[in-house]
Amino acid sequence: MLNIEISQMKISDLETIKNNLQKDFDNFWNYEILKEEIVNTNSSYFVAKSSNEILGFAGMKKILDEANIMNIVTRKDYRNQGIASLLLKELIEFSKKSCSSITLEVNENNKIAIHLYEKFGFSNVGIRKKYYNGVDNAIIMTLYF
Repeated sequence: MLNIEISQMKISDLETIKNNLQKDFDNFWNYEILKEEIVNTNSSYFVAKSSNEILGFAGMKKILDEANIMNIVTRKDYRNQGIASLLLKELIEFSKKSCSSITLEVNENNKIAIHLYEKFGFSNVGIRKKYYNGVDNAIIMTLYF
């Protein structure tokens, strides 16, 4: 079993995975966008590490008293080991301190992620039509505190 530590993500963490971002994680956001998010005062990002190796990261943006999850990503070779759950739990606990709810969009075809969010108490509150690449719908899910 992995000994995983969750901590606030720093620019140095992003620099560590910069060259392998697309290969080890997913082709969803590039380095520049992630860097802007990490330094944004309305955003909070967390990183999951084991033996100082980055296995995943997650971020949220606070808008008034609502948190919006921007992403939860686990390194491809470490998926299905509970890392996303640990990151989601951290985002929820962090958000509870100053927010009344936490919301996210998830691809309607991503059954594994939908199940994870439901396990944590998120409810389906709507649909964004053709949200992903102008093709797939997004399910909007919210957890109220």
